[in-house]
Amino acid sequence: MPNIEHVVVLMLENRSFDCMLGSLYPKSDRFDGLDGSEWNPWHRSDGGIEKISVWNSPDLTPAAVCIPDPDPGELFTDMTTQLFGDTTTPCGIPPMTGFVDNYMNQPAAQRPYDPRAVMHYFTPDQIPVMTELAHAFGVSDRWHASAPCETWPNRYFAHCGTSGGWVNNERSRFPHRWPRTMPTIFRRLDRAGYRWKVYFHDVPQAGTLLDLWLKVPTNFCFYDAEFRRDARCGRLPHYSFIEPRYYANIVTKKLPNDQHPPHNLVYGEQLIASVYNALRNSPCWERSLLVITYDEHGGCYDHVPPPIAVAPGGPYPDNFKFDRYGVRVPALIISPYVAPGSIIRPPAGAAHPFDHASIPATLHKLFDLGAPMTERVAAAPDLLCALNLPDPGNPGPAHVEATPHRAHRSEIRAHRRRPRNRHQRMLRSASVAVPGVVASFTASIRSIGTRLHPHGHR
Repeated sequence: MPNIEHVVVLMLENRSFDCMLGSLYPKSDRFDGLDGSEWNPWHRSDGGIEKISVWNSPDLTPAAVCIPDPDPGELFTDMTTQLFGDTTTPCGIPPMTGFVDNYMNQPAAQRPYDPRAVMHYFTPDQIPVMTELAHAFGVSDRWHASAPCETWPNRYFAHCGTSGGWVNNERSRFPHRWPRTMPTIFRRLDRAGYRWKVYFHDVPQAGTLLDLWLKVPTNFCFYDAEFRRDARCGRLPHYSFIEPRYYANIVTKKLPNDQHPPHNLVYGEQLIASVYNALRNSPCWERSLLVITYDEHGGCYDHVPPPIAVAPGGPYPDNFKFDRYGVRVPALIISPYVAPGSIIRPPAGAAHPFDHASIPATLHKLFDLGAPMTERVAAAPDLLCALNLPDPGNPGPAHVEATPHRAHRSEIRAHRRRPRNRHQRMLRSASVAVPGVVASFTASIRSIGTRLHPHGHR
Protein backbone atom coordinates (compact mmCIF):
# COMPACT_ATOMS: atom_id res chain seq x y z
CA MET A 1 0.00 0.00 0.00
CA PRO A 2 1.34 3.47 -0.83
CA ASN A 3 2.67 5.42 2.14
CA ILE A 4 -0.22 7.90 2.37
CA GLU A 5 -0.56 9.61 5.75
CA HIS A 6 -2.52 12.72 4.73
CA VAL A 7 -5.76 12.81 2.73
CA VAL A 8 -7.03 16.25 1.69
CA VAL A 9 -10.44 16.71 0.04
CA LEU A 10 -11.67 19.97 -1.49
CA MET A 11 -15.34 19.77 -2.47
CA LEU A 12 -16.64 22.56 -4.69
CA GLU A 13 -20.20 23.21 -5.89
CA ASN A 14 -22.60 22.36 -8.67
CA ARG A 15 -20.74 21.64 -11.90
CA SER A 16 -20.95 18.58 -14.14
CA PHE A 17 -18.00 16.74 -15.63
CA ASP A 18 -18.87 17.77 -19.18
CA CYS A 19 -19.24 21.40 -18.12
CA MET A 20 -15.73 21.59 -16.65
CA LEU A 21 -13.61 18.77 -18.07
CA GLY A 22 -15.55 17.35 -21.02
CA SER A 23 -13.08 18.84 -23.51
CA LEU A 24 -9.89 18.11 -21.54
CA TYR A 25 -8.94 15.36 -24.02
CA PRO A 26 -10.50 14.19 -27.31
CA LYS A 27 -13.40 11.80 -26.76
CA SER A 28 -12.26 8.19 -27.00
CA ASP A 29 -12.62 4.82 -25.32
CA ARG A 30 -9.99 6.03 -22.89
CA PHE A 31 -11.66 9.36 -22.08
CA ASP A 32 -15.44 9.77 -22.02
CA GLY A 33 -15.75 13.46 -22.85
CA LEU A 34 -17.57 15.57 -25.40
CA ASP A 35 -17.26 15.31 -29.18
CA GLY A 36 -19.56 18.26 -29.95
CA SER A 37 -22.50 16.22 -31.22
CA GLU A 38 -24.34 16.12 -27.87
CA TRP A 39 -27.63 17.99 -27.65
CA ASN A 40 -30.94 18.32 -25.83
CA PRO A 41 -34.40 19.15 -27.16
CA TRP A 42 -36.18 22.33 -26.13
CA HIS A 43 -39.95 22.05 -26.29
CA ARG A 44 -40.92 25.66 -26.79
CA SER A 45 -44.15 27.16 -25.54
CA ASP A 46 -45.32 27.67 -29.14
CA GLY A 47 -45.24 23.91 -29.72
CA GLY A 48 -41.99 23.85 -31.68
CA ILE A 49 -38.99 21.72 -30.79
CA GLU A 50 -35.51 23.19 -31.03
CA LYS A 51 -32.23 21.26 -30.92
CA ILE A 52 -29.79 22.82 -28.40
CA SER A 53 -26.23 21.55 -28.79
CA VAL A 54 -23.28 21.72 -26.43
CA TRP A 55 -21.23 24.86 -27.05
CA ASN A 56 -18.42 27.01 -25.72
CA SER A 57 -18.05 30.76 -25.48
CA PRO A 58 -14.57 31.40 -26.90
CA ASP A 59 -14.28 34.75 -25.13
CA LEU A 60 -14.02 34.38 -21.37
CA THR A 61 -16.00 37.53 -20.62
CA PRO A 62 -17.29 38.46 -17.15
CA ALA A 63 -20.62 36.98 -18.24
CA ALA A 64 -19.12 33.80 -19.69
CA VAL A 65 -17.30 32.82 -16.48
CA CYS A 66 -20.67 32.80 -14.69
CA ILE A 67 -22.65 30.62 -17.15
CA PRO A 68 -25.28 29.32 -16.44
CA ASP A 69 -27.00 32.42 -15.14
CA PRO A 70 -29.63 32.25 -13.65
CA ASP A 71 -28.92 29.19 -11.51
CA PRO A 72 -30.48 25.92 -12.82
CA GLY A 73 -32.86 23.84 -10.75
CA GLU A 74 -31.30 21.26 -8.44
CA LEU A 75 -34.17 19.74 -6.48
CA PHE A 76 -34.70 16.00 -6.71
CA THR A 77 -37.67 16.61 -9.01
CA ASP A 78 -35.57 18.89 -11.23
CA MET A 79 -32.84 16.30 -11.58
CA THR A 80 -35.32 13.56 -12.34
CA THR A 81 -36.60 15.68 -15.22
CA GLN A 82 -33.07 16.50 -16.38
CA LEU A 83 -32.16 12.82 -16.55
CA PHE A 84 -35.39 11.29 -17.84
CA GLY A 85 -37.22 14.10 -19.58
CA ASP A 86 -40.88 14.83 -18.95
CA THR A 87 -42.10 11.51 -17.62
CA THR A 88 -44.00 10.50 -14.52
CA THR A 89 -42.43 7.04 -14.37
CA PRO A 90 -38.63 7.33 -14.56
CA CYS A 91 -37.07 3.93 -15.02
CA GLY A 92 -34.27 2.20 -16.90
CA ILE A 93 -31.27 4.02 -18.35
CA PRO A 94 -31.75 7.81 -18.23
CA PRO A 95 -31.67 9.34 -21.73
CA MET A 96 -30.22 12.64 -20.35
CA THR A 97 -32.64 14.67 -22.46
CA GLY A 98 -34.38 17.01 -20.02
CA PHE A 99 -31.71 19.55 -19.06
CA VAL A 100 -32.87 22.35 -21.35
CA ASP A 101 -36.60 21.83 -20.79
CA ASN A 102 -36.14 21.79 -17.02
CA TYR A 103 -34.03 24.95 -17.15
CA MET A 104 -36.55 26.83 -19.25
CA ASN A 105 -39.38 25.81 -16.91
CA GLN A 106 -37.76 27.27 -13.78
CA PRO A 107 -39.59 30.07 -11.93
CA ALA A 108 -39.02 33.58 -13.27
CA ALA A 109 -35.71 35.14 -12.23
CA GLN A 110 -33.97 38.51 -12.38
CA ARG A 111 -32.49 37.59 -15.77
CA PRO A 112 -34.14 35.75 -18.68
CA TYR A 113 -33.31 32.09 -19.15
CA ASP A 114 -31.20 31.20 -22.19
CA PRO A 115 -31.87 27.61 -23.32
CA ARG A 116 -28.19 27.23 -24.27
CA ALA A 117 -26.87 28.07 -20.79
CA VAL A 118 -26.95 24.57 -19.28
CA MET A 119 -25.34 23.12 -22.42
CA HIS A 120 -22.26 25.36 -22.13
CA TYR A 121 -18.82 23.92 -21.37
CA PHE A 122 -15.38 25.37 -20.67
CA THR A 123 -12.26 24.61 -22.68
CA PRO A 124 -8.93 23.62 -21.09
CA ASP A 125 -7.37 27.04 -21.64
CA GLN A 126 -10.28 28.70 -19.82
CA ILE A 127 -9.69 26.75 -16.59
CA PRO A 128 -5.87 26.66 -16.58
CA VAL A 129 -5.40 25.47 -12.99
CA MET A 130 -7.66 22.42 -13.32
CA THR A 131 -6.15 21.66 -16.71
CA GLU A 132 -2.56 21.81 -15.49
CA LEU A 133 -3.29 19.60 -12.49
CA ALA A 134 -5.27 17.09 -14.58
CA HIS A 135 -2.34 16.79 -17.00
CA ALA A 136 0.26 16.67 -14.22
CA PHE A 137 -1.61 14.02 -12.23
CA GLY A 138 -4.96 12.34 -12.90
CA VAL A 139 -8.61 12.94 -13.71
CA SER A 140 -11.50 10.54 -13.27
CA ASP A 141 -14.29 10.38 -15.85
CA ARG A 142 -16.09 7.81 -13.71
CA TRP A 143 -16.98 9.84 -10.60
CA HIS A 144 -20.68 10.43 -9.99
CA ALA A 145 -22.49 12.43 -7.37
CA SER A 146 -23.77 10.02 -4.77
CA ALA A 147 -27.43 10.77 -5.50
CA PRO A 148 -29.54 12.69 -8.05
CA CYS A 149 -30.31 15.49 -5.62
CA GLU A 150 -28.87 18.72 -4.31
CA THR A 151 -25.98 19.88 -2.15
CA TRP A 152 -26.61 18.78 1.42
CA PRO A 153 -27.52 15.12 0.75
CA ASN A 154 -24.47 14.69 -1.47
CA ARG A 155 -22.10 16.31 1.03
CA TYR A 156 -23.50 14.05 3.73
CA PHE A 157 -22.58 11.02 1.61
CA ALA A 158 -18.96 12.20 1.71
CA HIS A 159 -19.09 12.43 5.51
CA CYS A 160 -21.51 9.65 6.42
CA GLY A 161 -21.99 7.34 3.44
CA THR A 162 -25.69 8.27 3.50
CA SER A 163 -27.95 11.34 3.61
CA GLY A 164 -30.31 9.88 6.17
CA GLY A 165 -32.86 9.25 3.43
CA TRP A 166 -33.51 12.91 2.57
CA VAL A 167 -33.26 14.18 -1.01
CA ASN A 168 -33.37 17.98 -0.58
CA ASN A 169 -32.02 20.76 1.64
CA GLU A 170 -35.17 21.08 3.71
CA ARG A 171 -34.69 23.50 6.59
CA SER A 172 -38.04 22.48 8.10
CA ARG A 173 -36.44 19.11 8.89
CA PHE A 174 -33.25 20.59 10.29
CA PRO A 175 -31.85 19.97 12.84
CA HIS A 176 -34.39 17.84 14.66
CA ARG A 177 -34.69 14.87 12.31
CA TRP A 178 -32.20 14.97 9.47
CA PRO A 179 -28.74 14.53 10.99
CA ARG A 180 -29.60 12.82 14.25
CA THR A 181 -28.89 9.21 13.22
CA MET A 182 -25.90 9.82 10.94
CA PRO A 183 -22.53 8.86 12.42
CA THR A 184 -19.58 10.35 10.53
CA ILE A 185 -16.21 9.21 9.23
CA PHE A 186 -14.67 11.86 11.47
CA ARG A 187 -15.75 10.02 14.60
CA ARG A 188 -14.34 6.77 13.19
CA LEU A 189 -11.01 8.56 12.82
CA ASP A 190 -11.28 9.85 16.38
CA ARG A 191 -11.83 6.40 17.80
CA ALA A 192 -8.83 5.02 15.89
CA GLY A 193 -6.57 7.82 17.13
CA TYR A 194 -6.24 9.76 13.86
CA ARG A 195 -6.41 13.56 13.60
CA TRP A 196 -8.79 15.48 11.33
CA LYS A 197 -9.88 19.03 10.61
CA VAL A 198 -12.56 20.79 8.61
CA TYR A 199 -11.13 23.96 7.05
CA PHE A 200 -13.78 26.47 6.00
CA HIS A 201 -14.11 30.04 4.69
CA ASP A 202 -17.35 31.40 6.14
CA VAL A 203 -19.98 28.86 7.28
CA PRO A 204 -19.10 25.13 7.23
CA GLN A 205 -21.90 22.93 5.97
CA ALA A 206 -20.29 19.98 7.80
CA GLY A 207 -21.07 21.79 11.05
CA THR A 208 -24.75 20.98 10.55
CA LEU A 209 -24.09 17.34 11.45
CA LEU A 210 -25.14 16.57 15.01
CA ASP A 211 -22.30 14.05 15.29
CA LEU A 212 -19.80 16.91 14.97
CA TRP A 213 -21.31 19.67 17.09
CA LEU A 214 -19.07 19.06 20.09
CA LYS A 215 -15.99 18.92 17.86
CA VAL A 216 -16.45 22.33 16.26
CA PRO A 217 -14.30 24.30 18.76
CA THR A 218 -11.33 21.96 18.34
CA ASN A 219 -11.55 20.55 14.81
CA PHE A 220 -13.10 23.32 12.68
CA CYS A 221 -10.90 26.23 11.63
CA PHE A 222 -10.72 29.01 9.07
CA TYR A 223 -8.94 28.03 5.87
CA ASP A 224 -7.03 31.27 5.40
CA ALA A 225 -5.77 31.31 8.96
CA GLU A 226 -4.72 27.69 9.39
CA PHE A 227 -4.55 25.42 6.33
CA ARG A 228 -1.50 26.98 4.72
CA ARG A 229 0.20 27.31 8.09
CA ASP A 230 -0.49 23.67 8.97
CA ALA A 231 0.80 22.59 5.55
CA ARG A 232 3.92 24.76 5.76
CA CYS A 233 4.78 23.46 9.23
CA GLY A 234 4.10 19.81 8.35
CA ARG A 235 1.22 19.67 10.85
CA LEU A 236 -1.59 18.65 8.53
CA PRO A 237 -3.94 16.12 10.12
CA HIS A 238 -4.49 12.67 8.66
CA TYR A 239 -7.72 13.89 7.04
CA SER A 240 -8.49 17.44 5.94
CA PHE A 241 -11.83 18.41 4.45
CA ILE A 242 -11.93 21.88 2.85
CA GLU A 243 -15.11 23.87 2.27
CA PRO A 244 -15.12 26.87 -0.09
CA ARG A 245 -16.48 30.35 0.50
CA TYR A 246 -20.23 30.31 -0.02
CA TYR A 247 -21.03 34.01 0.53
CA ALA A 248 -19.72 37.38 -0.65
CA ASN A 249 -17.84 39.34 1.99
CA ILE A 250 -17.65 43.07 1.32
CA VAL A 251 -15.32 43.55 4.30
CA THR A 252 -12.57 41.34 2.89
CA LYS A 253 -13.59 42.17 -0.70
CA LYS A 254 -13.98 38.49 -1.56
CA LEU A 255 -16.67 36.73 -3.56
CA PRO A 256 -17.72 33.08 -3.31
CA ASN A 257 -15.08 30.67 -4.59
CA ASP A 258 -17.35 27.60 -4.61
CA GLN A 259 -18.05 27.79 -8.41
CA HIS A 260 -21.78 27.39 -7.78
CA PRO A 261 -23.58 28.90 -10.82
CA PRO A 262 -23.58 31.79 -11.46
CA HIS A 263 -20.50 32.42 -9.29
CA ASN A 264 -17.33 33.40 -11.13
CA LEU A 265 -15.20 30.33 -11.89
CA VAL A 266 -11.95 32.28 -11.55
CA TYR A 267 -12.25 32.47 -7.76
CA GLY A 268 -12.66 28.71 -7.55
CA GLU A 269 -9.56 28.28 -9.70
CA GLN A 270 -7.69 30.50 -7.27
CA LEU A 271 -8.80 28.32 -4.36
CA ILE A 272 -7.72 25.12 -6.15
CA ALA A 273 -4.31 26.67 -6.82
CA SER A 274 -4.01 27.78 -3.20
CA VAL A 275 -4.76 24.29 -1.86
CA TYR A 276 -2.38 22.59 -4.27
CA ASN A 277 0.47 25.05 -3.77
CA ALA A 278 0.25 24.79 0.01
CA LEU A 279 0.26 20.99 -0.08
CA ARG A 280 2.89 20.68 -2.82
CA ASN A 281 5.37 22.78 -0.84
CA SER A 282 4.61 21.12 2.48
CA PRO A 283 6.85 18.55 4.21
CA CYS A 284 3.74 16.33 4.01
CA TRP A 285 3.66 16.30 0.19
CA GLU A 286 5.29 12.93 -0.50
CA ARG A 287 2.82 11.21 1.84
CA SER A 288 -0.33 12.98 0.62
CA LEU A 289 -3.40 12.35 -1.51
CA LEU A 290 -5.42 15.37 -2.69
CA VAL A 291 -8.91 14.93 -4.13
CA ILE A 292 -10.73 17.84 -5.77
CA THR A 293 -14.36 17.17 -6.64
CA TYR A 294 -17.84 18.72 -6.68
CA ASP A 295 -20.91 17.83 -4.65
CA GLU A 296 -23.35 17.59 -7.60
CA HIS A 297 -23.88 18.80 -11.15
CA GLY A 298 -26.21 21.67 -10.30
CA GLY A 299 -28.29 21.31 -13.48
CA CYS A 300 -25.34 21.57 -15.91
CA TYR A 301 -25.47 19.08 -18.78
CA ASP A 302 -23.60 15.78 -18.80
CA HIS A 303 -24.06 13.06 -21.39
CA VAL A 304 -23.28 9.96 -19.28
CA PRO A 305 -26.33 8.27 -17.69
CA PRO A 306 -25.95 7.59 -13.96
CA PRO A 307 -25.90 3.83 -13.30
CA ILE A 308 -27.74 1.82 -10.68
CA ALA A 309 -26.28 2.25 -7.19
CA VAL A 310 -26.23 0.26 -3.96
CA ALA A 311 -28.72 1.68 -1.50
CA PRO A 312 -27.03 2.85 1.72
CA GLY A 313 -29.71 1.41 3.97
CA GLY A 314 -32.90 3.00 5.30
CA PRO A 315 -34.93 4.73 6.43
CA TYR A 316 -36.11 6.42 3.23
CA PRO A 317 -38.55 9.14 4.38
CA ASP A 318 -38.68 10.71 0.89
CA ASN A 319 -39.51 7.34 -0.74
CA PHE A 320 -36.32 7.24 -2.80
CA LYS A 321 -33.99 4.34 -1.99
CA PHE A 322 -30.83 6.03 -3.31
CA ASP A 323 -30.39 3.15 -5.72
CA ARG A 324 -29.33 5.49 -8.54
CA TYR A 325 -26.25 7.70 -8.67
CA GLY A 326 -26.33 11.37 -9.54
CA VAL A 327 -24.76 12.97 -12.61
CA ARG A 328 -20.99 12.81 -13.18
CA VAL A 329 -18.95 15.52 -11.49
CA PRO A 330 -15.34 16.62 -12.05
CA ALA A 331 -12.72 14.79 -10.00
CA LEU A 332 -8.97 15.41 -9.91
CA ILE A 333 -6.81 12.91 -8.04
CA ILE A 334 -3.44 14.36 -7.12
CA SER A 335 -0.48 12.72 -5.43
CA PRO A 336 3.21 12.05 -6.12
CA TYR A 337 2.02 8.44 -6.47
CA VAL A 338 -0.16 9.32 -9.52
CA ALA A 339 1.44 9.15 -12.97
CA PRO A 340 1.09 12.28 -15.13
CA GLY A 341 -1.87 12.26 -17.50
CA SER A 342 -3.70 9.41 -15.77
CA ILE A 343 -7.34 8.72 -16.66
CA ILE A 344 -8.52 7.12 -13.47
CA ARG A 345 -11.35 4.61 -13.32
CA PRO A 346 -12.26 1.91 -10.80
CA PRO A 347 -10.29 -1.34 -11.26
CA ALA A 348 -11.35 -3.71 -14.01
CA GLY A 349 -14.28 -5.77 -12.84
CA ALA A 350 -15.48 -3.19 -10.33
CA ALA A 351 -19.26 -3.12 -10.21
CA HIS A 352 -19.65 0.57 -9.44
CA PRO A 353 -18.12 3.95 -10.35
CA PHE A 354 -16.48 6.30 -7.88
CA ASP A 355 -18.87 8.47 -5.90
CA HIS A 356 -18.57 10.56 -2.75
CA ALA A 357 -18.76 7.38 -0.68
CA SER A 358 -15.37 6.54 -2.18
CA ILE A 359 -13.91 9.13 0.21
CA PRO A 360 -14.85 7.31 3.43
CA ALA A 361 -14.11 4.00 1.66
CA THR A 362 -10.56 5.22 1.04
CA LEU A 363 -10.15 6.38 4.64
CA HIS A 364 -11.46 3.03 5.88
CA LYS A 365 -8.84 1.19 3.87
CA LEU A 366 -5.92 3.50 4.57
CA PHE A 367 -6.46 3.79 8.29
CA ASP A 368 -8.16 0.46 9.08
CA LEU A 369 -11.30 2.00 10.54
CA GLY A 370 -13.33 -1.17 10.90
CA ALA A 371 -16.48 -2.25 9.11
CA PRO A 372 -17.82 0.13 6.42
CA MET A 373 -20.23 2.73 7.72
CA THR A 374 -23.02 1.87 5.27
CA GLU A 375 -23.72 -0.55 2.45
CA ARG A 376 -22.94 2.21 -0.05
CA VAL A 377 -19.48 2.72 1.47
CA ALA A 378 -18.92 -1.04 1.38
CA ALA A 379 -19.72 -1.05 -2.34
CA ALA A 380 -17.77 2.09 -3.25
CA PRO A 381 -14.38 1.59 -4.94
CA ASP A 382 -11.62 3.27 -2.96
CA LEU A 383 -9.09 5.62 -4.55
CA LEU A 384 -5.93 3.65 -3.85
CA CYS A 385 -6.15 2.20 -7.36
CA ALA A 386 -5.36 5.72 -8.62
CA LEU A 387 -1.95 5.60 -6.94
CA ASN A 388 -0.34 3.85 -9.88
CA LEU A 389 3.35 4.57 -9.20
CA PRO A 390 5.42 2.28 -6.95
CA ASP A 391 6.97 5.25 -5.14
CA PRO A 392 6.29 9.00 -4.87
CA GLY A 393 8.08 9.69 -8.13
CA ASN A 394 5.85 12.41 -9.60
CA PRO A 395 6.73 15.72 -7.94
CA GLY A 396 4.31 17.66 -10.14
CA PRO A 397 4.63 21.38 -10.78
CA ALA A 398 6.24 23.26 -7.91
CA HIS A 399 3.64 26.02 -8.26
CA VAL A 400 0.48 26.58 -10.29
CA GLU A 401 -0.71 30.07 -11.14
CA ALA A 402 -4.36 31.05 -11.25
CA THR A 403 -5.73 33.94 -13.26
CA PRO A 404 -4.98 37.08 -11.21
CA HIS A 405 -8.31 38.75 -10.57
CA ARG A 406 -9.65 40.63 -7.56
CA ALA A 407 -13.26 41.55 -7.02
CA HIS A 408 -14.20 45.20 -7.21
CA ARG A 409 -16.50 46.61 -4.55
CA SER A 410 -19.17 47.19 -7.21
CA GLU A 411 -18.93 43.52 -8.24
CA ILE A 412 -19.36 42.44 -4.63
CA ARG A 413 -22.33 44.72 -4.09
CA ALA A 414 -23.95 43.47 -7.30
CA HIS A 415 -23.43 39.92 -6.13
CA ARG A 416 -24.96 40.63 -2.73
CA ARG A 417 -28.09 41.97 -4.46
CA ARG A 418 -28.64 38.58 -6.08
CA PRO A 419 -31.17 36.23 -4.49
CA ARG A 420 -29.43 33.62 -2.37
CA ASN A 421 -29.35 30.10 -3.79
CA ARG A 422 -30.95 27.26 -1.83
CA HIS A 423 -27.68 26.13 -0.32
CA GLN A 424 -27.00 29.63 1.02
CA ARG A 425 -30.52 29.93 2.39
CA MET A 426 -30.27 26.61 4.17
CA LEU A 427 -26.91 27.51 5.72
CA ARG A 428 -28.36 30.78 6.93
CA SER A 429 -31.20 28.86 8.57
CA ALA A 430 -28.70 26.47 10.12
CA SER A 431 -26.73 29.36 11.61
CA VAL A 432 -29.85 30.17 13.61
CA ALA A 433 -30.91 26.60 14.36
CA VAL A 434 -27.65 25.12 15.61
CA PRO A 435 -26.99 26.38 19.14
CA GLY A 436 -23.48 27.73 19.63
CA VAL A 437 -22.00 26.10 16.54
CA VAL A 438 -22.55 27.57 13.10
CA ALA A 439 -24.08 30.59 14.81
CA SER A 440 -20.75 31.35 16.46
CA PHE A 441 -19.03 31.41 13.05
CA THR A 442 -21.62 33.81 11.68
CA ALA A 443 -21.29 36.03 14.73
CA SER A 444 -17.51 36.08 14.48
CA ILE A 445 -17.65 37.12 10.83
CA ARG A 446 -20.12 39.90 11.66
CA SER A 447 -17.95 41.09 14.55
CA ILE A 448 -14.92 41.29 12.27
CA GLY A 449 -16.93 43.46 9.89
CA THR A 450 -18.10 45.67 12.76
CA ARG A 451 -14.56 46.20 14.04
CA LEU A 452 -13.29 47.09 10.58
CA HIS A 453 -16.25 49.32 9.79
CA PRO A 454 -17.51 50.69 13.14
CA HIS A 455 -19.92 53.12 11.47
CA GLY A 456 -21.84 50.29 9.84
CA HIS A 457 -20.53 50.60 6.26
CA ARG A 458 -20.68 46.95 5.16
